[in-house]
Order: sequence, then C-alpha cells, then structure tokens
Amino acid sequence: MNHLYKHVIFSLLLVVFLTVKTESIAQQLPKYLNTKLATELRVTDLVSRLSTAQKIKLLRYTSTEIDSNGLKIPAYNWWNECLHGVARAGKATVFPQTIGMAASWDTSLINQISSAISDEARAKYEQFSRNGKRGIYQGLNFWTPNINIFRDPRWGRGMETYGEDPCLTGTLSASFIKGIQGNNPNYFKAIATVKHFVVHSGPEATRHSINAEVSDRDLFETYTPAFKQCVQDAKVYSVMCAYNRFRGQPCCGNSFLLSDLLRHQWGFKGFIVTDCWAMADFYTKGSHEVSASPEEASAMAIKSGVDLECGDSFAALDVALAKKLITEAELDVALKRLFTARFKLGFFDKDGAAPYTSIPYSVVESKAHQSLALKAAQKSIVLLKNQNNLLPLLRNIKTLAVVGPNADDGDILLANYHGYPSQVVTPLEGLKNRLPSTKILYAKGSRHAAEVPNLEVIPADFLYTNAAATKHGMTAEYFKSIDFTGRAAISRNDKNINFYWINSLPDNTFDRENFSVKWNGYLKAPVSGKYSLGLYGYNDCKLYVNDSLIATVNSPHEPYQDYKNLDFKAGQTYKIRIDYISTKAAPLIQLKWSRPDEELEAPALAICKEADAVVMVMGLSPRLEGEEMSLEVDGFYKGDRTKLKLPDVQSQLIKKVRALGKPVILVLVNGSALAINWEKENIPAIVEAWYGGQEAGNAIADVLVGNYNPSGRLPVTFYTSEEQLPPFENYDMRGRTYRYLQTKPLYEFGYGLSYTNFTYSQLKANTKQPIGQKMAVSIQVKNSGKRDGEEVVQLYVNNPDPLKHQERYALKAFRRIFLKSQESAVVTFELKPEDFSVITKEGKRTVKPGSFTIYAGGKQPELDAKDTGNVLRTTITLQGTAKDLKL
Repeated sequence: MNHLYKHVIFSLLLVVFLTVKTESIAQQLPKYLNTKLATELRVTDLVSRLSTAQKIKLLRYTSTEIDSNGLKIPAYNWWNECLHGVARAGKATVFPQTIGMAASWDTSLINQISSAISDEARAKYEQFSRNGKRGIYQGLNFWTPNINIFRDPRWGRGMETYGEDPCLTGTLSASFIKGIQGNNPNYFKAIATVKHFVVHSGPEATRHSINAEVSDRDLFETYTPAFKQCVQDAKVYSVMCAYNRFRGQPCCGNSFLLSDLLRHQWGFKGFIVTDCWAMADFYTKGSHEVSASPEEASAMAIKSGVDLECGDSFAALDVALAKKLITEAELDVALKRLFTARFKLGFFDKDGAAPYTSIPYSVVESKAHQSLALKAAQKSIVLLKNQNNLLPLLRNIKTLAVVGPNADDGDILLANYHGYPSQVVTPLEGLKNRLPSTKILYAKGSRHAAEVPNLEVIPADFLYTNAAATKHGMTAEYFKSIDFTGRAAISRNDKNINFYWINSLPDNTFDRENFSVKWNGYLKAPVSGKYSLGLYGYNDCKLYVNDSLIATVNSPHEPYQDYKNLDFKAGQTYKIRIDYISTKAAPLIQLKWSRPDEELEAPALAICKEADAVVMVMGLSPRLEGEEMSLEVDGFYKGDRTKLKLPDVQSQLIKKVRALGKPVILVLVNGSALAINWEKENIPAIVEAWYGGQEAGNAIADVLVGNYNPSGRLPVTFYTSEEQLPPFENYDMRGRTYRYLQTKPLYEFGYGLSYTNFTYSQLKANTKQPIGQKMAVSIQVKNSGKRDGEEVVQLYVNNPDPLKHQERYALKAFRRIFLKSQESAVVTFELKPEDFSVITKEGKRTVKPGSFTIYAGGKQPELDAKDTGNVLRTTITLQGTAKDLKL
C-alpha cells in the first residue's frame, strides 16, 4: 500500500509539472501560434506584428515570405484553379467540363467529384510544401466555381458554367463548394471562390470595358440567386469580382455589390479577390477609365470591399496611404479576412495538427478517381435523338467507320482550366475498347473550321540532324536551368518533338519547374506548297526556321498553339531550332504542321462506304471557343461565337456521309449549344457528349453500345440560330433562355432521352397555402420501360404576376433518381416562400396572394398543352397578406 501510495503521489506531481510546463511553453509562444486561442485572436495578433510595407505585400496574390523580428510567415500564392479537376499543376484527374457536369443534374455526383478534387488538391499542396514549392497553382485557394449564368450560347466561357438556369446553377455549385471546403467546423480542406460577381457573361472582346445595365428584376431573379445560395447555404469563403462595370462602376470597385449586397444583406464573412488585372482596367485607356492611377484604383477597391488583388496595382497602396486615399486600418480589415482563411486552412498549426494534412499523394488520379471520372462522363451524356431505336448500336456489327475532327483528339476532351491526366481516352479508342471484335476504320474527315489548320505532330520521317538529310531526328540538349547555361546535362537524338512529361522527365534528376531544352535539326519538305508550321505547348517555347522566329508559346496557364504559314519546296531542307523553358509543373511541347497535300474528306467517305454503320464525332474545340482568344475566323471571334451552326466544313461532310445511305450516329463534342437543324431532321441518332474529360471516350462508347443507359439532360437551350436571340451585348433577359424565349427552340432546357420510358402520376400539393410557409410537393414516377435507368424529375412554377415580365415558368427543384424496370417511387420536393416571389419596381422581393401553377415531370411543360405521362400540373393558391423577403 505504501509503495502504491508513493506511486500515485509521484504520478500526480508529474501531471502537475507537465501541465505547468505546457502552459509555460504556451505562454511563451506568440499568440498567433497558440492553437488553444480562438482564430480571431490569433489573426489579430499576427496582423499587429506587421509593418506597413509587409501588409502591402501580403494583400497581393503573390504574398511574399515574411521572416523578421521573430515573425515567420511562409510565402503563399493565392492563385489556383480546379474547375473540373486540379488544374495547371501537373498530374490530376480530369472530370467532364462544368457544362457536362451540369448536364448530369446530379447534386450527389457533383459533391463526389469536388470531394475527390479537394482530396487531390490537399495531397498535392502538402507535397509541394514539403518540397519548398509555394508558387502559382500550388496553394489551396481555388478560383472555382464559375457560376455566371450562361445567358447566351455565343459566350466562349459558358462551358465553364452550370448552364442557363439560376436554380440548377445554385444547387449544383453549392454542392460543389461543400465538397471542396470539407465538413470540418473549424478548418477548410481547401477554399472555393465563386466568380465572377456579377452580371458577367461576355462578350470576351469587351469584358474589360463593357457596362452591364440590368433591371432589379433581372439582377435578383437571374444574375444573383446562385451567388446568394453559395454564400448563405454553402458558406463559400471567397468571391471573385468581375472585370466589367455594373451600372457604371467596375464590379471590383462597386460598394453596392461588394459591401451592401454581398456583406451586409447576405452576411458574407469571407474575402473578396479581384479577377486578374481587373484593377488595371480602372485606369487603362480604352477600358473603364474611372480612376487616374493605380493608387486611386487601389483605394477604390479596398474601400468597396476588396481584400486581395490578382494583379500588380496594389503595389501602389503605399502611394495611396501617403496621399491619404486609404487608411492603414482599412488595410488591416482586409488582411484579417485573408489570414483567417490561412489559419482555417491550418497553415499556422504544427505539422499534422490540422485535419486533411494526412491525405496521401496516392489519391491523385487514383483508380477510384478514374472510375468516378468515367461515371461523371457517362452521366453527362445527353441523348438528343434515337430514331427507330438505332441505339444502342449492335455489338455484332462487323465494320464500323469512325469519322470526325473530334474522334481521336484527346486534348479537346480536356477543355480549358484543366489538369494533366496520365491518359485520355478518345471516342475512337473507347469504341475500340468496347467493340474488340468489330473492325473499326478511322479518318479525320475535316478540320474543325476551314480557316483553322489541322496541325499534327511532325513524324520523325521528315526531321533530320543534318542539312544533307542523312540521319533522322533532332539534336537535343537538356539543361538543369531555365537559361540554357552551363554544360548540357543530357545530349541525345530525339526522333521528333512530342513530349508530355507528366509521369516522367528527361531523367529523374530533373525538376519539372526548372529546366530547358534546345533542339536543332532540319525539316525536309515532302511536297511543294504552303505549310502551317508551329508549336503546341505549355510554358515558354520558341520556334525558329532558318534562324527567323516564326512561333512563340508563352503560356503560364493553358496549353497554347501558335503557327505560321510558310512556303516550302519539295526535297529542300529547312533549318529548325526550338528553345523550350519549363517553369511549371506540366511540361508539354509538340512540333506540329499541316501539309499542303492534306486530304481529309475523301479517305473518310471511302471508309464510310466500306462500313456497316458510321459514328461521326463532330462539334467544336477549346481552340475555337474559350477565354479572350485571338482567333478571328468565320463563326468565331476572340473566344466567342458569332454563329451557332456547325462550321460549314463539318456540316458538308455530315451531309455527304448521310447521302451514302448508311446508319449514322452523330456525336457532338462541344461546350455550348449548337444549331443542328439539318442534322436533327436527317440524322437518325444524335448524342451530346460535351468535353467529357479523361474518360470521355469510354463513356461515349458505353452509351453507344448500351453498357450505360443515357440519362443526361440539357442545362442550356439549343436554339435554331443566333437570329432567335437578342444582341449578345444586351444583358436584359427578355428573349433569352427557356424562361423568356417566346419562340420554339431546337431542343429545350431539361431535354434528354433514355433507352427506357418514365411515366408520372399523383402530383400532390396543398392547394391552399398560407403566405410565408414552406410547401411540400410530391409526384410518383414509374420506369415503365424494359431497361433500368435514371430519370431527372423537374419541378417548374408559373407565376402569373405581371411583374414577372414574360417569364413563362422557372425551375424551382429537381432530383435525379434510379429506377429498375417497372419500379415506382414517390419524389417529394420542398418549395420555399421565395419560389413564389416577384421583384417589385421598388427593388423589393415580395410574395403576394394569388394562384400559381406547379408542373412536375421529366421535362419542361408546355403551357398550352394538356397533361401527358411526362408532365403533370396542379394549381395552388397562396392566401394572406403580401410579405417582403430579403433579396
């Protein structure tokens, strides 16, 4: 007993000693490093230790390292992207482009995708940090998602959005944000950023100068609801303001948008970042010109609510302080918001103390994520037409022709803002994978557009190390620096220039972000004529022919293609030099050409004649539609589209193939709506596949051969032509999208076919409802066909109030469900008071008493049509006194 008593006393004394010792150590720590304190106290302590000069540096996206007077703040670059996978940072799983994800109408799937993306993001960040890499695309603040309303199909960046509808956009993007930020109450896995706030959707050519003027009705019924949902429901922690002006003021210097609406009315607690170099538009001649200098622009932005700049105007904040345009206290407010983000990411906790830090790097493009990419691509595909049940394609077909500029081009499937998967499966490869016993013939058939050359990697047969053309290849020198200095680490002969160093490097001692290569050799022209010769790459590339610079790729963000048209003579050799510098995590370079004897159409028609059926993979390309591009050809202007039809060179090929009398399946790969009027009338089967990511080819093949029952629905309206729309520059919603379109579209929003059939019955709702209360609506849906499948149940509300100004009806809820053949289920929705509201002339959101029509089913309703098995309707009455709601 005495021995036990001494042991207990000793243990108690040890606990007391360790507790006192721990508390003493904690007291010695700076408050900002003390994890026992509230985040707010830690942030306040850190900011109080900063000098004015340090504060200014930390308000820019390239936040520099602070290491002085006992203060240690690592460098941090705030710019990162993960639109449909971790982007621009090397290896990553690439899911379908956002417009394709939206076509799934699957809230759960979107959350699974974003959870997988944030797992990869965390794993990559932790590895970057361990290796001391803290540059662009290596942080945990992601300037994603793009939740602007895709109001006009001509907008080149519409592919980045969740479509044209506020309800669909808000619901899917909120689910995406929750997966990115995680579910820990004290820490973020990563931080999402909703963009571009607000009233922003082209044209790309004028985005730095355009002034968006819209009514309060359009502002609060179309352009802001998704942002509000992401702020209030998903608790997004970052918002990016847009380039354009709104009602005369730049969005990034607009107090009404950033302070009054976003922070005060909606209660946003996070930080606001400018779009990149948006503040330079404040004072650049030809742009907004609302301020005279960088310091005035910086002060305007800070006072309006901006916290972080992507750009370099904030370098003038010291001048703004000296001129008393801004106060240091106002800088502190912004800094505290930014450091709150960094603390909630666990950056100032001990290694491993914060959650999410132990996610292994093996999750990056893991088998589970590749499977999810396939599932996402499958669910994104929309079956537009299936005459006489041509699809699924018979497996015992003997010979299949696969034709089209998108049939075997993996780069196109990645769209924009993408990462770099180990492998991309093209539609041609997918069909070969799924039809191993079928003879499959392939020909490109046409260019994407007649004026845009079809560049392909130059084969080794035409490259030589010497002018006499006696030895194939090009002489390569690889340097472990970015300035070609010192002795080459590797000297060798490369057969041709086609390098994608994602899973390998010149050797394992090279750093992807710090090496350079010189290639020297000769090109021997096989025929005389005009060639298009150029480079496709990522990072800094230069191509010289006979010592003259002819192509430059200097792309820190996206792979880019540059070329020049040159006259070559048959049999003559031309001196070639390529200088390549890699400073980013995805080294990529290709030397490409198109030959004057290029013949695309004839070989395609020849194989179609031989085949039993034809799959034509046509559409657009991210080289034609995208963000602020230089391209100006028929149908396309600086990233946007001027025509909605397929380029003539493609439509002509489609007509010629169809004239052969063979069964034709048209697969569309694109990021925006297409006016395929002739094709709808004449092609028996049409599939919309979008830019489907790394597993797009397998997913397309699965739908075509019947491994997967298509279930995607259009997230945008397909119009008959651009003539059906108001002018692109006009932001008024009249005449746009399914809500306001007064003429019949080619394919309506929410449309999509299946290999089975669904019928609806028993639509139930409380016919008399007090104003201001939530309402339950239920409907029974049955899979009345012979195959299992998924259905997207859609609920629309028609509000007859004259203030709705020609709005036909609006989507208010949806759900995707799986039903086995002959299985039934009851789907219940909850409608909120704001689902019946209007925006008054005074700019208030009001719910009024009156009658409303509710439609539910598998598609849009037709106002003048009777109920069918696909759409049912009921009328409900709101009773009581009109009630104002928050905007």
